[in-house]
Amino acid sequence: MSVLVVLEQRSGNWNRMSFEALTAGQRIGEALGIPVEGVVIGADIAELAKEAASYGFSKLFAATHPLLAQYTPEAYTAALEQLIKAQNGKAIVFPHTYQVRDYAPKLAARFGQSLICDVVDLKPDGAQLMYVRQLFQGKLNADVRASSDPQFVSIQAGAFRAAEPGTATAPIEDFDVQLDSSQIRSKPEEPFREAQRSVDLNAADVIVSVGRGIKEKDNLPVVEALARALGAELAASRPICDNGWLPMERQVGSSGQTVSPKAYFAVGISGAIQHLVGMKGSKTVVAINKDENAPIFETADYGVVGDLFEVVPALVEEIEKAKK
Repeated sequence: MSVLVVLEQRSGNWNRMSFEALTAGQRIGEALGIPVEGVVIGADIAELAKEAASYGFSKLFAATHPLLAQYTPEAYTAALEQLIKAQNGKAIVFPHTYQVRDYAPKLAARFGQSLICDVVDLKPDGAQLMYVRQLFQGKLNADVRASSDPQFVSIQAGAFRAAEPGTATAPIEDFDVQLDSSQIRSKPEEPFREAQRSVDLNAADVIVSVGRGIKEKDNLPVVEALARALGAELAASRPICDNGWLPMERQVGSSGQTVSPKAYFAVGISGAIQHLVGMKGSKTVVAINKDENAPIFETADYGVVGDLFEVVPALVEEIEKAKK
């Protein structure tokens, strides 16, 4: 038995959430005392498999077939069903992407199971595990136990820090998928593309996010200056975007984007649970707020209690001095 982590790629490019799912898979494997294996699905994936093999797997499977060159739910479901049965997988771990939401419930149903989706944490439960899911936009946590094996679990974006490559290389095993064109009922089309002006905050290493403490739209240049000085993307909590002060595509939170940057500056943000859901995967959180009892300080690695209109300009000045 093993934990099988499904790595998602499109046109030779990784979905970075795959390596967040890997971190969760490693924790599951450690808790259950079983090895962690990975799988890459596609048609011409030899180089991708070599790259993924350095991420700490005990073994990596390259599931290949010409009909897997483009994603279809039928082909992916069939490929993983064959691999899981061949390897007797105990826990199958996915990144919770649009693609996974399309085919993973179908795959789980093939085994008489349900997909435990959007998992944000793990809890030991004797020899088993409890999977923690959030309900009502993060207001409640639910502990879910799989009734039997194999267990199918998808990981919420930003819930776990992405795994990093190591020095060891796992063995790669080719897995020849048995597929026939008659099994494919879906017709692949061009992948969905965001509007040209949209912003992928999840790709940013540094984010400066602003909340209601900015008071009014005319004060936004204060935090924009900090974002420029840090080479960061500008983001916001929901009230800022609801007021139209920044576009909705820059909203972080349960109804916006989920991010996991190396550094997240929360400026004038109180720390409501709806916002914390979106930024909890940040590696380092710096909070600036004049209310010393603001919930954001419970999450922050570094906190500055003070008026943002005094603290932020002083911080920008020091950053600019350091650049010279």
